[in-house]
Amino acid sequence: MTSRSLSGRMPLVATHSQTSSAPALPSGAVHPIASARLNPPKGRPDMVALGTWLWLASDLMFFATLFAAYFMIRQVTTDAAAPGTQTLWQMGHATLSIPLAGVDTLILVSSSVTCQMGVMAAEHGKVSRSSGLLNVGKWGLREWYILTFIMGALFIAGQSLEYASLIHDGHTISSNVYFSAFFLATGFHGLHVTGGLIAFLFVLGRTYMTRTFTHEQAVSAMVISYYWHFVDFVWIILFSAIYLLG
Repeated sequence: MTSRSLSGRMPLVATHSQTSSAPALPSGAVHPIASARLNPPKGRPDMVALGTWLWLASDLMFFATLFAAYFMIRQVTTDAAAPGTQTLWQMGHATLSIPLAGVDTLILVSSSVTCQMGVMAAEHGKVSRSSGLLNVGKWGLREWYILTFIMGALFIAGQSLEYASLIHDGHTISSNVYFSAFFLATGFHGLHVTGGLIAFLFVLGRTYMTRTFTHEQAVSAMVISYYWHFVDFVWIILFSAIYLLG
């Protein structure tokens, strides 16, 4: 056992050569690790990844319902407006900060790229950077996911800033049906982003607490990327429907 293993600074990576069905004890590990956690399943899809896809499909139905309600209410209120007058949707849309939402969108979409870079590092067993911090090409899972977390937090901060501005101007979820639809749609998405940030902290924490980076941890990093790409995709639709189409 080397001094680097004992320090815990660089988690050891379990290789695919450990195929025995008996618990394995990689160099640096304190307790035996089952081979099912070290190696991917053979001949069948990973159940965690499959379960994540099924859950995201059901979550997509939830957001589809929100979109349907949004457009239905918009159509009803527009039809009810007197000819030649400004509709409720036009008045509500005029209060939104499109430049701020645009910057938020750019940040969130860019975070999908950094998240995927982290997944690629995890697939190669690269947990942490192998060179200086400024050498981005040598970054590992930790660095890419920390950057993704920061970008996601900036998105939430931008959304909170817009909420604060709207509430300061007297526009709340109970003001009218437009703001009810706006706060519900964007608020539920914001909760999903916050959930993703918590998941990133969980994955990052495991890389610091364990000495061996297993296939199980790589799958965790991968399924969180599925979730993160999903919330990015939903936001692009929300941004287009609420901010661009009005």
